[in-house]
This record gives sequence, structure tokens and C-alpha cells, in this order.
Amino acid sequence: MAVSDWLLFLPHLPSSPSSLRVLVWRRMRAAGAVGLQNGVWILPADPDQERFLRDLVAEIAPQGGNGQIFRATPLQAGAPEDIVERFRADRDEDYVEFRGRCADFLAELARETERRNFTFAELEENEQDLQKLVGWLRKIRARDFFEGRQAAPSEEDLARCQGAFEEFTRAVYARAGLAPPDEDAGA
Repeated sequence: MAVSDWLLFLPHLPSSPSSLRVLVWRRMRAAGAVGLQNGVWILPADPDQERFLRDLVAEIAPQGGNGQIFRATPLQAGAPEDIVERFRADRDEDYVEFRGRCADFLAELARETERRNFTFAELEENEQDLQKLVGWLRKIRARDFFEGRQAAPSEEDLARCQGAFEEFTRAVYARAGLAPPDEDAGA
């Protein structure tokens, strides 16, 4: 994604209650924004991000906050590359944490397989954990504007988790003397 313009958000928030500051911080992080300095946030300029910022200003106004939104073009050579690198570094932190959770998921399936704990209750629990991983990666990807270095390895880790879960599912159904769900569909 080549970016020539950026959106800057300068929130003006009351010092108390702190919950409004926390809300803004969480929303900006969830949107993939990078904090530049002194409370200034930056996002790539696009209609979705602009709408997000306008909605955020509208949300904080009734609570005593406000904010200014600016469209900016860097004048210094190299500034956009530095900013993009900060976005990538933030997303790579997200991906590294995600990959750790994938490793935990695979280890859990390995433990349950070793114990031969092929129960439907365990299957359901692992299915929920896998769906959390799928949703989490989707959220990270949505705010990964510049293809973080850990994006592809994270996708590969999720695919490994999905494959291991499919194997575990087959084992659970085999233990119960049933055909796995995907085989039922073809019958």
C-alpha cells in the first residue's frame, strides 16, 4: 500500500475519568493506528479510516472529549518509510503474540492426542479456541496496512492449527464409531 497522505488525530480528552482516555487508546490500537508522540495518532488516509475517526470524535463528544482530524503529507524525505516501519513493527508484535497462541493450540492438541482424550467436549473446546485464532488473525490482518513481516508465517501457523484440528476431529469421530462431519456431507 503506497501512502502519500496520512490522517492525524489529535484527541482532546478530560483528565478524568481516565476511562475516556482508555477508550480512545483501545479504539486507536484496534484500528491499527500508531501513536506518534504527545497523543497524536496516525493512520493511512482512506475513506474507511476517516469515517472511523469521525465516528470516534462523535462518540467521545458527549463524554466531554473532542478531537481534531487532519490530512497530512510529509515534507521530509524518508518520513513515510519511517512511519510505515512503525506500523509494521506494531503489527509484527501482534503477529508474534498470535503465533505463540498457535503454538499453544498445537501443543494442547498434541497433549490431548497423547492422552487419547478424544471426547466431543474436548473437540468443542478446541473448536472454540481455533475459532478465536481465526477471528484474531482476521482482526490483525484488517489493521495490517503494510504487510507485516510476520503476516505470511502467521497464516501458515493458522493453517497448521486447522490441519491438526481436522486430524483431532477425525480421531474423536473414529473413537465414537462415527464418520467425520465432512464425510457425512458426501454420503
